[in-house]
Amino acid sequence: MVGGEAAAAVEELVSGVRQATDFAEQFRSYSESEKQWKARMEFILRHLPDYRDPPDGGGRLDQLLSLSMVWANHLFLGCSYNKDLLDKVMEMADGIEVEDLPQFTTRSELMKKVVNFTLWIFQQRTFMCDSALWSFFPAD
Repeated sequence: MVGGEAAAAVEELVSGVRQATDFAEQFRSYSESEKQWKARMEFILRHLPDYRDPPDGGGRLDQLLSLSMVWANHLFLGCSYNKDLLDKVMEMADGIEVEDLPQFTTRSELMKKVVNFTLWIFQQRTFMCDSALWSFFPAD
């Protein structure tokens, strides 16, 4: 009978996971890829017990869905948010493995490259102007 009890427990567990997955599926955005949705669904399912709406409402589930979107937007689209908010969602997502994430360049990194390039151009033009200027004055 022990084997029958174990099989029933496994079946109950599988059924619970299936129900949770079906519940979460309603929150998938039509624009999310399979990879994005799997990661966000893992985020949602991991924290669903802590964010269930109380009987009187309260919007805890909405808060969880918003946090999951912040995390996914940051991860997959490179969106930036308030540091405290990002720290919170990154802590909540700790341990969720996502492969082949895109690499993003921040605005400040781009501006640094532009400034460095501008300085380089200026140095090149200055060198060329100095060279051209001295070519008019033959050496004695």
